Amino acid sequence: MPDTPQSKARLDTTRLQRIAQAYWESAALMAGVELEIFTAIARGHDTIAALAKVVGITERNAERLLTALVAMTLLDRSGPERNARFSNTPDVQRFLVKDSDRYAGPWILFTKPRWTAYGELSQRLRNSVENPLGAYTEFAIEDARRYHAATYSIGMGAARLFSRSVDLTGRRLLLDLGGGSGAYSIVATATYPGLKAIVLDLPPVTVVANEYIEANGAKDRVSTLAGDFTASPFPPGVDVVVMASNLPQYEPALIRLVVGKAFAALVPGGEMHLIGETLHDDRRGPLSAALWGLNEAVFGSTGLAHTEAEVKGYLRDAGFADVAVHPFVPGVLSRIAGRKPV
Repeated sequence: MPDTPQSKARLDTTRLQRIAQAYWESAALMAGVELEIFTAIARGHDTIAALAKVVGITERNAERLLTALVAMTLLDRSGPERNARFSNTPDVQRFLVKDSDRYAGPWILFTKPRWTAYGELSQRLRNSVENPLGAYTEFAIEDARRYHAATYSIGMGAARLFSRSVDLTGRRLLLDLGGGSGAYSIVATATYPGLKAIVLDLPPVTVVANEYIEANGAKDRVSTLAGDFTASPFPPGVDVVVMASNLPQYEPALIRLVVGKAFAALVPGGEMHLIGETLHDDRRGPLSAALWGLNEAVFGSTGLAHTEAEVKGYLRDAGFADVAVHPFVPGVLSRIAGRKPV
């Protein structure tokens, strides 16, 4: 029997073209942030002519960009064609209007410096020169300042979620491994009276972390310790260890090493939380974790994406009990935790 539309769906290249051109969408979103399109609309400059004038582009280019942003469902459009008015969709209004307390514009632009490198991905995969920490070892203070200007806003949101999800009542000392801006420590110590925290990160990063700690009035609760947590000794007597949003940066052997060091540093009954982009155990996704693993090829590290089962294994092999995966940010982050037996 010959193939018919009813008997067999006809294959075409639509899906492949969409993926190949996905960077066009990224560019449009980033341009919207850089030109402060969403901020201008929120402030009432909601027509093509008004927007073009306030952001400094031609009306033709304003129409081109706004049409794309509407098609991407980042903006809504209403009214007659010649006098159309535009409005931000709810998530854009909340996170991409400048000066909002939830403004995440720097996070949207976080990966833009890697644009050229990703265009060279095939060459980088062929000519890989890897070391355990990749380009992270070359961070200067200004690099760290730019990096955490982007990650701070999103990190504070994750930190608030962590402190709502995990009861740290009665805990005294939290060790924040690779804590960056110190967001998890700042929020946790503000949420749980009596809790102190130490942010252990590379020396340039701790300089920046101290700036965020001071800006949040947390100097009496949060301190920093400069070092490489894959090599530096951990302070003893901690009862909580958190390692958040840096899991794909490290290969399995390094994660095992760090988890073993954390187990030794914890007091009996203490807990460790690994929060990161993890794959499902069948390794079919989520896409976010897979791409963060691929990102390490661009950075030249030996890191890769880990499955939830693999992370549970790292904790169990170190001696942790009650190891379990907990929901965190669906499709983006998992929280995998264990307890040091008493």
